[in-house]
Amino acid sequence: MGDSTQDSVLKEAGIERAQGLISVLSSDADNLYVVLSARGLNPKLKIVVRASDEGAEQKLIRAGADSVVSPYYIGGLRIAYSIIKPAVVDFIEFATRSGNLELQIEEFKVKEHSNLIGSSLDECGVRKDLGIIIVAIKRASGEMEFNPHSTSVIKQEDTLV
Repeated sequence: MGDSTQDSVLKEAGIERAQGLISVLSSDADNLYVVLSARGLNPKLKIVVRASDEGAEQKLIRAGADSVVSPYYIGGLRIAYSIIKPAVVDFIEFATRSGNLELQIEEFKVKEHSNLIGSSLDECGVRKDLGIIIVAIKRASGEMEFNPHSTSVIKQEDTLV
């Protein structure tokens, strides 16, 4: 319990050994302050932060946030898509609903000594043998390959979605 804009509170909470931080304070300025403090105390920390104002997103990224979520923007898109593409919204809600055992969206990072490295999606057999559908491959470079072809080759440090 305490004011997370204070370094002493972040240290007491274990920021120096933490792997991640989520900041959803009521003002963008406070969230910015937390990002600056946390990044200074732990350069390897994964930081996700909420932004209210449109212009705050780039400032939060420059301050050290890895990801910025704007609930108003996301909510606006969700409302619009509910009218324009209701089946898409229904599918996404179904796919991401917690406790849904029929369909789950997961990610898997391909580690250094994985036997998947160098195999195509078809060759590795994840679809045929395990019933897993790879909908995207995020490459180590950050490039996202959506709906990868069966001949797409899996590389070290890829993230399979």
